[in-house]
Amino acid sequence: MKRSEINQALLDAKALLRDLRWSLPAWAEWDAADYADQSDLAAWLQDHQMGWDVTDFGSGDFANRGLGLFCLRNGIQSDAASLPYAEKLLFVGEGQETPFHTHKVKMEDIINRGGGDLMIEFRQPDGVDAPIELRCDGVLHRLERDEPLCLKPGSSVTIPQGLYHRFYARPGAGMVLGGEVSQVNDDGSDNYFLEPLGRFSSIVEDAAPLHPLWNELGLEA
Repeated sequence: MKRSEINQALLDAKALLRDLRWSLPAWAEWDAADYADQSDLAAWLQDHQMGWDVTDFGSGDFANRGLGLFCLRNGIQSDAASLPYAEKLLFVGEGQETPFHTHKVKMEDIINRGGGDLMIEFRQPDGVDAPIELRCDGVLHRLERDEPLCLKPGSSVTIPQGLYHRFYARPGAGMVLGGEVSQVNDDGSDNYFLEPLGRFSSIVEDAAPLHPLWNELGLEA
């Protein structure tokens, strides 16, 4: 991705948050120099994978296959004494796909926090011949493979470990502020894609960063 694309994704995310009256921690507005001045916090946030995150999954086409995120809280999967839970915000554009993936450690709730309609599709792993049964705010749903589940604002679905899922905002309904409440998240080791994709993007520095991404917080300003 180009840094200018990442900057625009961050601006779009912040505009959606303003529209929906969501607030982030003060350090969400920091630049690289601010994090350099607070090196202890920067290291702690990076260890916990907290802060801004923008990816195109190596597609080179962020508008159609990509995702912006902000991790608000998280533990460390290898540290049993750390927080046992995580929370993220997801910024999902109309028709913008997060491709099929699953997690082996993390169970999660995906929530439509506001905006348009969040569409989610599901697949069992190869060799698993079991029905897809999920609870949306406690209500049991039975779905066929790739049958879209529509989450309206305020709705959520619990996704167990091992179930593949992809999501996107329904075209014509607006950008979605999604939420994720889960067991501890580790984007370095617990994302398994159906395709050979990359979780993080290579960045072409065609502009100065608006805000560092969480995996850049160890860099000098």
